[in-house]
Amino acid sequence: MTIYQAIETKYIGPTNTKGGRIKAECWGGNVTISYPHELNTDEAHKAAAQALIDKMTALALRHGGSRSIWNTGTWTQGGNAKGTGYVFTVTEGADA
Repeated sequence: MTIYQAIETKYIGPTNTKGGRIKAECWGGNVTISYPHELNTDEAHKAAAQALIDKMTALALRHGGSRSIWNTGTWTQGGNAKGTGYVFTVTEGADA
């Protein structure tokens, strides 16, 4: 049985020492990236989710797992319940 994880992203505003960032997290881990100002909001959150997918894929491969649960299938993006970020889920083809 394959267990899937949703990825949730949120914007973190700038501080006195750091610029704006986006945090992507799932049950298995998280990653925070600097806000990519060259992208629109949707694309910026997608970039953070992709950074987490890449991190989790590398981690799975190091531990003998399969990359299919992270790097295959179609990812769908939508707003989260609080309206503070996005949620990404695999909708099809993840076991291909």
